[in-house]
Amino acid sequence: MNTLQEHTPVKEHRTTPPPRPRRPARTRHRGVGERPNTLGGLGALAWLAVVALPLYALVIATFQRGENYVPEGPLAPPSDPTLGNYATAVDKGLLGFIGNTALVTAAVVALVVVLAATTSFAIVRSRTRITDAAFRVFLLGLAIPAQAVIIPVYVIIVRLELYDTLTAIVLPTAAFALPVCVLILVGSMRDISEELYEAMALDGAGSIRTFLRLVVPMSRSALSTVAIYSALQAWNGFLFPLILTQSADRRVITMGLYEFQGEYRVDVPGLLTAVVLSTVPLFIVYLVARRSLADGLMGVGGK
Repeated sequence: MNTLQEHTPVKEHRTTPPPRPRRPARTRHRGVGERPNTLGGLGALAWLAVVALPLYALVIATFQRGENYVPEGPLAPPSDPTLGNYATAVDKGLLGFIGNTALVTAAVVALVVVLAATTSFAIVRSRTRITDAAFRVFLLGLAIPAQAVIIPVYVIIVRLELYDTLTAIVLPTAAFALPVCVLILVGSMRDISEELYEAMALDGAGSIRTFLRLVVPMSRSALSTVAIYSALQAWNGFLFPLILTQSADRRVITMGLYEFQGEYRVDVPGLLTAVVLSTVPLFIVYLVARRSLADGLMGVGGK
């Protein structure tokens, strides 16, 4: 009698292979055939010299005496350095000119940021013929230089009885800065996704709350760009202060530099000292907001 032997199948136990060790990140080494970009390095050094040389001449002149500036030359280190140019600049009213310029700049920035932000929000969210036409009008303002309309602006300022006031400088400066600022903010606000607007609407937020809680935080880089751009326009403005003001106590920094020009000679070290002092506030603002300015100019917006 043949007995049947039952063979029980043996289960094969598969063991998972151990994870492969990670290879260290490869560092890119310069190959045998690769050469350093000598031409690019020389070009960078040449550009550095082009930028640094005028700055050196500007700063070094502030420590030279007026009678030694021409004989020694603009690039020579001062043989008899002095800080008298800074004292002379302050005595001629430079701090007052900087104060007037700061007031004008603060007013222009406040007007431009508020008007450009609200206008851009209306253009992006309304989407009507009126807002589209308003946006085209702002774009048309990019093609109109201030020199072409200075006579009508002068007539308007005189009839409003604002001539020879700081307000006469603020209003046209803000008006001519608005087109570029609206263009920047419209591009930034259009990058905000529609889902975020819908989420705010589902939460019961109105237009004002949506603008303050969503649009402003998401557009902070563009707003910083707008603020710095309008501040530069106001700080460096020359045409409107020249035409629309007259009194000495209404002078801004660009007009106050005339105090360093005499009838027969120009105090070059004193003039350059005033220029250096007038750039210090803008340099501080740039150091504080340089990252937001770069993001806004690259079109990143508030993301």
